Amino acid sequence: MTWIRQHKAVVAVAAVVVLAGLVTGVLLALRGGGQANPVSATPSPTVQPLRSPFTGETIPSLHRVLAVKIDNIVYARPQTGLTRADLVYVLPVEGGLSRFLAVYSSNYPSVIGPVRSAREDDLELLRQFGRPAFAYSGATAALLPYIHRTARIVDLYDGIASGYYRDNSRTAPYNLYARTRQLLHQAPRASTARDIGFRFGPPPAGGKVTRSASVSYPAASFRFTWSPAKDRWLVSVDGRQAVTTGGKRLSPATVVIQYTNVRTSRFLEYGKRPPYAETTGSGTALVLRDGKAWTAHWSRPKANGGTTFTTAGGRPMTFAPGQVWVVLAYR
Repeated sequence: MTWIRQHKAVVAVAAVVVLAGLVTGVLLALRGGGQANPVSATPSPTVQPLRSPFTGETIPSLHRVLAVKIDNIVYARPQTGLTRADLVYVLPVEGGLSRFLAVYSSNYPSVIGPVRSAREDDLELLRQFGRPAFAYSGATAALLPYIHRTARIVDLYDGIASGYYRDNSRTAPYNLYARTRQLLHQAPRASTARDIGFRFGPPPAGGKVTRSASVSYPAASFRFTWSPAKDRWLVSVDGRQAVTTGGKRLSPATVVIQYTNVRTSRFLEYGKRPPYAETTGSGTALVLRDGKAWTAHWSRPKANGGTTFTTAGGRPMTFAPGQVWVVLAYR
């Protein structure tokens, strides 16, 4: 009996030893043979800065889009607030003259003007921005109700919106100005800036060194001269330097001369049908940036979408960060 008790005790001790060995082996295996493996640190993803889809510049947040129709006849110069625009579209109007459609989102000047009337082709151009706020002084008797009924805009027509005033130091009708804060207060649901097809970044390969480029309408001309010192294209209109009321030279980082069909509008202006520059479809363009010029292709299949620009080789035509001017030129 004593032997049996001793045998059982030995067996029990052996079992405990075996079990302890198994546990130790498992722990060592889990620990990689007794040596702790360092936990590999997962690098934090790099946070990309938010950039304006209109200028490619860093911005703190996306803001509402405010488009303003601005006169460019000689009596309207110099204009106020143009240097703060993200985009400046140049459009032909009646009499061979031109007007600007200035688009603001990244920065809002306190005052913009002189504000002038809308044309039918403004509406097609504005649709790519969603439902932007649109400030204008009026339109012809037939076009104005059409704008109220069909345009996808926050309607800031001078006749129904506040924030406009006359500068008596100028001759009417070239003296209507708008206070931006009051305009935006009436457009709380205007669309914020969104992708309209522009791409920004280093210049693509190629490009022809270009000191200046020009484009003309029947009664208006524009010249863009490269300034290495300012790293911008200096604007001249009708042979004179284009400046603001504060004396600052108009100087975009990128200029797009977009050749398109210019037909006539359905709505009369002073008894005649004014030009209608088409912004849907496709065609060629001359893109100026960094002191060079690229021949490019533009495409905007539908009005609700933006415009893409590609090089002759089919690669994206990138713009330089900063203000962009788009001149809608006769094809």
